[in-house]
Amino acid sequence: MKYYQEALTHPIFEYLTKAADQTNLESYVIGGFVRDFFLNRKKKDIDIDVVAVGSGIELAKKTAQLLPHQPKVQVFKNYGTAMLKAFDIEIEFVGARKESYAENSRNPEVEQGSLEDDQNRRDFTINALALQLNQDHFGKLLDPFNGLEDLQQKLIKTPLAPSLTYSDDPLRMMRAIRFAAQLNFKIENESLAAIESNSQRLKIVSKERLISEFNKIMLTEKPSKGIKLMHKTQLLGLLLPELTQLQGIDEVDGQTHKDNFWHTLEVVDNISKETNNLWLRWAALLHDIGKAPTKKFSKRNGWTFHGHEYIGAKMVFKLFKRLKMPLNDKMKYVQKLVLLSSRPIAIVDEEVTDSAVRRLIFDAGNHLDDLMILCEADITTKNPKRFKRYHNNFKKVRSKIKEVEERDHVRNFQPPVSGSEIMKIFDLQPCKEIGIIKNTIKEAILDGEIPNEYEAAKKLMFKKAEELGLTKHAH
Repeated sequence: MKYYQEALTHPIFEYLTKAADQTNLESYVIGGFVRDFFLNRKKKDIDIDVVAVGSGIELAKKTAQLLPHQPKVQVFKNYGTAMLKAFDIEIEFVGARKESYAENSRNPEVEQGSLEDDQNRRDFTINALALQLNQDHFGKLLDPFNGLEDLQQKLIKTPLAPSLTYSDDPLRMMRAIRFAAQLNFKIENESLAAIESNSQRLKIVSKERLISEFNKIMLTEKPSKGIKLMHKTQLLGLLLPELTQLQGIDEVDGQTHKDNFWHTLEVVDNISKETNNLWLRWAALLHDIGKAPTKKFSKRNGWTFHGHEYIGAKMVFKLFKRLKMPLNDKMKYVQKLVLLSSRPIAIVDEEVTDSAVRRLIFDAGNHLDDLMILCEADITTKNPKRFKRYHNNFKKVRSKIKEVEERDHVRNFQPPVSGSEIMKIFDLQPCKEIGIIKNTIKEAILDGEIPNEYEAAKKLMFKKAEELGLTKHAH
């Protein structure tokens, strides 16, 4: 029997051991903390799961009593669990239990059980490793499913038959893929086949839980690894059919287009080398979703995807809504980047006017830098000459943007003449004429007809007001 006291050197374990001994409860730290210790995986946020053979709630209360600041214990009676925070660590306590599942629910019937029962209900062998907390066997490893060996083999395996594990709680299918992507592990073949055969069970899991796991896949070093596994096991089509519909290459009269699905995965990997911004990664994932519904072939032009950015941006809203994702500024940010994703390359041409550059700066606003990162990630050509040419084109775009922005200050544009000033000068209540005047000034600045300066804007204001039949208010 092996002991690993060195895993339990943090001060919190001293209190957990005292609490376990004083309550006479056989207690273990289990799951992610133990797995990460053996992987030598350093994490900023430490969470600890403690299982007690008996009442986890009793153990939590005793631990809180012993701690210097006596932290508040949150008790979740329905689940027989409790939680407290100490030393900036979240500790969850649960009584050892066994679970049985009904066909149409992932909420189990729970009854008290042994440690063995509790390890049986764990999702993967690498998460069933337990270290004892009681003083007389402190640090003893309980590893009934050879999880340590699976860690060394970099293998994701289920403690029980995979079909049973995944059918009982289908979220585990997403978790298997997430761990494979996060840890760079392989899912054991029988387990992978069981995910595919149980894929339809994913429908009983709440969208929020699914997206929480998917976002963790999106934040891995190389998200395509997890997304490819989801695709291979049929889970991706259930969650994001808009993506899988991009797969395939059509051919008419010997003319083909690129496979936009595999291209998208390359773009997501490219952007992930540059940023940990989850929503910028989402923009990369969805930047081409409008291509499936807009794909057309004509003898004259070959394959086209006219307006795919506009259609794609509308699809972003529907997708976020369906998956119960935030419909706030995060969704609008992704939408904007999808809508503008083809714009920067259009201003490479020497003939392009400053007006087009100003409009891009104005439309992208604070997100211009992110848009440029997305456009550069979108270059997936394998031809080295083309790759270099495209990147050089974006260097030109960046320098054009810098030059126009320094001169015209269009980013975060505020009209030089405010609405309240227009109201005061012409003695107006809020009305559509104010909007017309402000818009005229904005358009004139963006088109380069007047500089972005107060006097020039004021002069135009009077001219437009005259056209609208407004007269200056005599003070």
